[in-house]
Amino acid sequence: MSTFDSYVALGDSFTEGLNDLRPDGTFRGWADRLAEILAEGRPEFRYANLALRGKLLGQIVAEQLPIALEIRPDLVTLCAGGNDIIVPGADVDTVAEQFEQAVAALRAAGITVVIFTGPDTKSMSVMSVLRGKVGIYNAHLWAIAERHGAKVVDLWAMDPLHDPRVWSDDRLHFTAEGHRRIALRTAEVLGVPTEADWRAPWPEPDSPANWITLRRSDLEWTRTHLLPWIGRQLRGRSMGDGLRPKRPTLAPLVEAPAEAEPGGGLGQAC
Repeated sequence: MSTFDSYVALGDSFTEGLNDLRPDGTFRGWADRLAEILAEGRPEFRYANLALRGKLLGQIVAEQLPIALEIRPDLVTLCAGGNDIIVPGADVDTVAEQFEQAVAALRAAGITVVIFTGPDTKSMSVMSVLRGKVGIYNAHLWAIAERHGAKVVDLWAMDPLHDPRVWSDDRLHFTAEGHRRIALRTAEVLGVPTEADWRAPWPEPDSPANWITLRRSDLEWTRTHLLPWIGRQLRGRSMGDGLRPKRPTLAPLVEAPAEAEPGGGLGQAC
């Protein structure tokens, strides 16, 4: 049983839950799934998710962090900086310094903090060019966690996340199965038992990809996702402009109706 009575999730689209869609079109995501695990059999458990897609680290620190410090929940998850370091010319060291200040503030308030390394993009066409920057940022995150006593969910080392089926078409966000496994891994880091195992192997793929398919996929991805993203950056715009967090206040968790999980029964829904 969880020892956490309250949980606040901070971050960007990863924590908001893109692209783990519910039947009604809203996003579920690993943080909601983790909250469901922590709340099992405990109606007193409360949860807020302040994360919004497209947010930069500075915006998360300015807009979300003060709310968490005021609420002072038992648990805060913080994943931020990814949108900053993928911008050409970004100074990863500077981003890490700002991230550390946020972790230090949360820990000074006596809050249990969980942070997340970036995933390994080695096997991802085009996105593999970011691998070096992600690796440097991850090294900073491990050092920050050690200095301040934060817990780390190491997405880089999660072998199931190296399967291309864990990624959505935009190559930036996880599928529902990816979010499910990340929630299970986070629960494990927190010492919360689960019936399912995030390490469960993927089923064999229906057919292997070939280089022609991959080449066409790269071109389509560039037109559909990369060029629009570059345009938004140049205009100073974000996917989250005008949107509000999906769970802006700390409140009891209302569980969604049970739904079938993707992946051919790889584990129990969480």
